Amino acid sequence: MTDFSKLSEQELSVLIADASKALEAKRQQARRDVLAQIKSLASTIGVDVQITEQAPEANTRKGSKVAIKYRDPGNPNNAWSGRGVKPRWLQEYVDQGRSVDEFRV
Repeated sequence: MTDFSKLSEQELSVLIADASKALEAKRQQARRDVLAQIKSLASTIGVDVQITEQAPEANTRKGSKVAIKYRDPGNPNNAWSGRGVKPRWLQEYVDQGRSVDEFRV
């Protein structure tokens, strides 16, 4: 077994890349073997099997646009929808004692 602690970062990166390629090649070979076995078994009972490849479905979940709820009067490019972490520009105004509601659109 290899002592990974003695390898440099670059050597580890190369090793990981090579291992990933080898793993993918083994998976592809196993897939081809299973498909060949399926076709062989089907032919023994007189059935012709057609296997079609289907690409994996793309993630169809799209984030929806959210209306801007807050805008910086000093810089209109600074805007916030009210979701997520409060932006730095707005937090600076709040730290100065101003209310978040002052910046509501």
